[in-house]
Amino acid sequence: MTIFNFLLFAVAAVAPSGETFTCTPTRVWDGDGPIWCAEGPRIRLSGIAAREADGSCRPGQPCPDASAEQARDALVGLIGRPTGASREGHILVTGPALRCRSVGGAGGSRTAAWCVSPKSGDLSCAMVRGGWALRWDRYWRNHRC
Repeated sequence: MTIFNFLLFAVAAVAPSGETFTCTPTRVWDGDGPIWCAEGPRIRLSGIAAREADGSCRPGQPCPDASAEQARDALVGLIGRPTGASREGHILVTGPALRCRSVGGAGGSRTAAWCVSPKSGDLSCAMVRGGWALRWDRYWRNHRC
């Protein structure tokens, strides 16, 4: 394995369930993630569902009224400020480090996590309060805002 391949794998690694970690946000895809962290993980916010980037909602998931763009932009505002866009369509962000607790894998190389921002508090709770995402009871479980 080359060092490049090792780094690529390390960046995409899923944080084990129960692990608390720091995430310095660098980019956001949509209203429930992933949020890309400078430290490596890609976070899918736990307990919520927002519209997909194309505006659709997946079958079996809650479907909020807020548009995909509204949800994405709200999440960017909750974690920091936009600094541009990547050629893949991610919104580049800068903001203070988040404190996150993993609940395990969220499909692919994403980590499902509850994250708290020093700027806006619990991100899942803030997204639901603002109407940009809906609580997804299947994953919300006994989380409290």
